[in-house]
Amino acid sequence: MRKSYVNNNIKINEFDALIKITVEMSKYLYPYIREILKSKEDIKENSKIWNDFNKRFIELIKERFNVDSIRVKKIINQTENGEIIIKSLLILSFCISNQGYQKLKDFLYDF
Repeated sequence: MRKSYVNNNIKINEFDALIKITVEMSKYLYPYIREILKSKEDIKENSKIWNDFNKRFIELIKERFNVDSIRVKKIINQTENGEIIIKSLLILSFCISNQGYQKLKDFLYDF
């Protein structure tokens, strides 16, 4: 799904390192993640937070991913991406626990 066309498989130690970095960043960003999820619950009062996050999320996807891919098109389609974004944020919010590394690793292996 990325723009780079190099078809290399990621090594297991690189995969583990990326998971560790993601878990540590999710701990750091947890207050922001929580605020975004909360804003989605009460869209009338906090729509600015959700809309800003959604806009930035789509910008990053367009910047880094191959927008001709059908899966990427689904992610950047604002009528369909709400569930994908919420699921991603929930997974990141679950990573802050002591077992966050294992939870994210298990989720990604099952993906």
